[in-house]
Amino acid sequence: MTTDQIVLFSLFTAVFGMLLWGRFRYDLVAFTALMIGVVLGAVPTKDAFSGFGHPATIIVALVLVVSAGLVRSGAVYLITRTLVDASRKLGAHIAIMGAIGGLLSAFMNNVAALALLMPVDIQTARKAGRDPGLSLMPLSFATILGGMATLIGTPPNIIIASIREDTLGEPFKMFDFAPVGGITAIAGLIFVAFIGWRLIPTREGKATGATLDSYTDYLAELTVPEKSKHIDKRLSELYDIAEKNDVAILGLIRDGKRRYGTAKNTKLIAGDVLVMEAVPEALDEFRAALNLDFSDTKREELLAATDGLVKIEVVATETSRITGKTAEAIGLAWRQRTVLMGLSRKGTSVKSQMRKTVIEAGDILLLLAPQDSANDVTEWLGCLPLADRGVAVTANSKVWLAIGLFAGAVALASFGLIYLPIALGLVVVAYVLAKIVPISELYTHIEWPVVVLLGSMIPLGAALETSGGTELISGSLVSLTSGLAPWMILTILMVVTMTLSDVLNNTATTIVAAPIAIQMAQSLNVSPDPFLMAVAVAASSAYLTPIGHKNNTLILGPGGYSFGDYWRMGLPLEILVVAVSIPAILVFWPL
Repeated sequence: MTTDQIVLFSLFTAVFGMLLWGRFRYDLVAFTALMIGVVLGAVPTKDAFSGFGHPATIIVALVLVVSAGLVRSGAVYLITRTLVDASRKLGAHIAIMGAIGGLLSAFMNNVAALALLMPVDIQTARKAGRDPGLSLMPLSFATILGGMATLIGTPPNIIIASIREDTLGEPFKMFDFAPVGGITAIAGLIFVAFIGWRLIPTREGKATGATLDSYTDYLAELTVPEKSKHIDKRLSELYDIAEKNDVAILGLIRDGKRRYGTAKNTKLIAGDVLVMEAVPEALDEFRAALNLDFSDTKREELLAATDGLVKIEVVATETSRITGKTAEAIGLAWRQRTVLMGLSRKGTSVKSQMRKTVIEAGDILLLLAPQDSANDVTEWLGCLPLADRGVAVTANSKVWLAIGLFAGAVALASFGLIYLPIALGLVVVAYVLAKIVPISELYTHIEWPVVVLLGSMIPLGAALETSGGTELISGSLVSLTSGLAPWMILTILMVVTMTLSDVLNNTATTIVAAPIAIQMAQSLNVSPDPFLMAVAVAASSAYLTPIGHKNNTLILGPGGYSFGDYWRMGLPLEILVVAVSIPAILVFWPL
């Protein structure tokens, strides 16, 4: 091996190892690897940032903005409100939600599609009195499946098309993925709707997420007695003691008037009523520590204590501001006047030291926030709401304008009249001019960690190819499978790629696997297209773990799943995907 190959193989091994470890976010890992590659000379300096202007990166960013426009216009809610009914049986509900999710994810980012439908699914489950865990995993898998059908449905397809253009001179078109991806998605959706959900473990008697009702009994009042040593102290001076006793001070009541956001600087006087949230044991410890009195239980202030405040449930994502930190560390209370009331992780409620607990992706947070800024708090945190989010949408008259602009762009790109990134760029411009997407929110909808990941991995992947690294890997794989029929080698490539995607980011998997697939096809003197299609389907088929795909991570907390729950439905689904897609590839993209 050459020096450059050794450096690049070492970097990719380190990247995959760090991604598996999960200690650092994937964008930081990839960008660090890129910088090291440039410093060591394995990546040419002139190509260091070429990935950030690559069509694949641009398309991913534009699709996210277009997705936001379709949401803000009300187009998506028009569909869900019309078709979703809590009175349906579970199988029918899963089939309908799966079909909606699959269709949406074919034309918008599949993570965005799940983020839109997850609150609808949870609310429907609550109204029907059933465990949301029975329908959330099928919904997640359905949105992943639907993304296979089109070029813009999932990043792996976009990357595959761009690599084909770079290597073979022409990209895949918008619906080139539909014959294979569409058939595979339909087969998968049928399995998920009629068989798959029955394989999900039931959790009788186990909470499947933080619910509003489970915490309402913990709002309480304590009164500052006469001659208390805390008189003339500012309320904020009690916060440290409260934290040590796992009590959240929400505000105080004085002379019948409630004070919340500005109460922390108020000096206490005798008769002040502290309004707080705590479990009974913690409340009693806090009362004893400060020698406070219980308030009259017949008073109505306790019921009125939430006037002006609202409880909201949100789920933390990989990119949320609070993920990897604590509520205390980000200043949730003093910055946003919001209290973390409850925390649910994998279906288990955390009630001890939760404000000092490091939040993980998939955790459900129960927040008490000012009513007039609840939506702002959710946006500031970068979390997904688990109830009807109340997000402002544009006038209904813009629903069909948003749909028409997007459909027109897709049609023009499909017939090759306009280059896809240009078509999507024009849609974004039109959405801004029509005020479907406010210009102030234009960049907030772009998932920058994914952009950085793509921008960093693309130059590394290109360097691996130009250095002969991909040819070396493909040659080794061909040697190991020597004597096997090309379709069997194709199957092995798909299984290996699918396995990698279950534990690694699917974008990173695709960037490495696609050039190898082309090299393998050329070594076998067959068309590279079926090999690229196999990689596209396999990279999008991450169903065995909660870390293989972001959608699986998002449902971890709300569904109350454990790590081992996913493979029960995911393994037969992956076997089905291989069994269906390989024959479809051989028919529509012959060797």
